[in-house]
Amino acid sequence: MTGIGSRGDIAPLTGLGVRLKEAGHEVTVAAHSVFAELISGCGLNFRQMETNVDVDMEDPDVDRQKAAWQFASPKGVRATGQGMIDALRDIPADALLISQLTEFAGFPLAEAKGIPAIGVRFQPMSATAAHPPASMGAQSMGARGNRLAADIGGWITDHVYGGAVSAFRRELGLPKVGVRELRRRRTAAEWVILHGYSPSVLPRPADWRPGLEVTGYWWPPRPHEWQPPAELVEFLAAGPPPVFVGFGSVVNSAEHSARMSEIVGSALKQAGVRGIVQAGWLQLDVSGDSLMTIGEVPHDWLFPQMAAVVHHCGAGTTAAGLRAGVPAIGVPVYSDQPFWARRLVDLGVSSATIPHQKLSADNLAAAIRDTVADTSLRANASRLAARIAEEDGAGEALKIIEARLDAAG
Repeated sequence: MTGIGSRGDIAPLTGLGVRLKEAGHEVTVAAHSVFAELISGCGLNFRQMETNVDVDMEDPDVDRQKAAWQFASPKGVRATGQGMIDALRDIPADALLISQLTEFAGFPLAEAKGIPAIGVRFQPMSATAAHPPASMGAQSMGARGNRLAADIGGWITDHVYGGAVSAFRRELGLPKVGVRELRRRRTAAEWVILHGYSPSVLPRPADWRPGLEVTGYWWPPRPHEWQPPAELVEFLAAGPPPVFVGFGSVVNSAEHSARMSEIVGSALKQAGVRGIVQAGWLQLDVSGDSLMTIGEVPHDWLFPQMAAVVHHCGAGTTAAGLRAGVPAIGVPVYSDQPFWARRLVDLGVSSATIPHQKLSADNLAAAIRDTVADTSLRANASRLAARIAEEDGAGEALKIIEARLDAAG
């Protein structure tokens, strides 16, 4: 298995990896060094994937906005893809599970090894009349427009990153084939893509081709022997359930971080609620008598104790909030975040979506007050959480993977 991105792109892979291991498979996960403990702590084999990009992701002061652009550029994809090939080309394997950002090097590597590539995604990107690709926002463009948007997105991706794919194929000794033809072959072969989100949250579209599967969430295991900080336990016990605010892997400047910290702190005070703020990649820092800033804490432990959760609507954080059965306020920035924010509203578990760039102390405070006061939101969230709890996403993914391995002989 291999993944690139933030913690939300890697942690669900550990949930799937642990289930595969429990079923008797040997699982190796290639990722960047910052995730070594996350992966090996679950009992999975960790293989370091060099970034080959001049960014130290373990440096707390790194310019993460600049880093994100470097990773997403064609040069960055070429560099990180090389790191993935170097990490895995000599590892014996029966299948290669690749996330969306590792597909560019992953397909050539799987072909060179003579093994199937299986996609793992946390948002829908394939063409359907039901909705646009998640990375293109929340607004439906109609059946024809939604499908066209996916086709255009695929064309742009091939145009931008086709050179990197060709370079990987040359290095691995594969014949020259155009990226559009490679995409056509994969579609014709109905290559398997596992979508690790709940069908209760977003059903599988009726017009998807065979091989595109929605399995349910893959819950990451809690770190071995993890215990909550005593200070956090004391804070939670000292009053009514607080409101959580965190923006995960959203990146920006130090100036923006300071401004967001001020907005969040002021909003919580205006709303008259206690607050827990997760520093995240924005390095938020909020203080006050009824406020607490925290670092990494497992959301499956924290969120059920909240009155509401305010977050950027990344796929992983969205999933954790739904699992906990608490109402949400979406503050999306880019990529699939507006898509999931809209979905939370449509499901009746979110009172408001406030685009990150339009966030203010006043509109956030108003949204918090409305959310905490609206008992129907929590009731809806509780019912949805109960349905999600009945699903076994990792188990369903395991069945599909083993069927694909059997078919490959």
